[in-house]
Amino acid sequence: MVDPLDGTVNFARNLPHYGVSLAFALDGVVLAGAVYAPELSCTYVGIKGEGSYCNGERLGIRECTSLLDAVIGTGFPHDPAQVQPAIERVNRLRRNCRDIRRFAAPKLDICYVASGKLDAHTESLSPWDVAAAGLIAREAGALSCHVHSVPNNIPVELYGEEVVFTTPGICEDLLTLLRMKCE
Repeated sequence: MVDPLDGTVNFARNLPHYGVSLAFALDGVVLAGAVYAPELSCTYVGIKGEGSYCNGERLGIRECTSLLDAVIGTGFPHDPAQVQPAIERVNRLRRNCRDIRRFAAPKLDICYVASGKLDAHTESLSPWDVAAAGLIAREAGALSCHVHSVPNNIPVELYGEEVVFTTPGICEDLLTLLRMKCE
């Protein structure tokens, strides 16, 4: 799977937060992936069972055990008709976490979870968004899960709807928060 440009609007506006990704999956299992952020001079690489790296240095998540201490990345859908649920998610996160970030290049945000810059990232994404970056995050010690069930006919590692990449210490609390009905 190749995504030639994640963060298209950032790229078009000369903002440095964009990247390219490449992943190799076999039978729905991602075996290798890379995310390259040229303006940030970062190349993230993950190989199943062998860890993940940025510019050759091994990555590791930040240990976080409280949502009140967590900095969480998220995003918004391109379709304006689907924005309201994302706004509700942001409001829930804002009230229950230390802070939120929206960089508009989810592959890099997921790599930030792998490198400990973010404690989690959640939004609805496409398979090419989660393949390489998801492997990189998992190989650094992050968990990948979903707010709702994954359909039986779709590989879990390639399903991006309401996906969550998180440090293990806040996983259950974060999923509970994201599953809450709007108040």
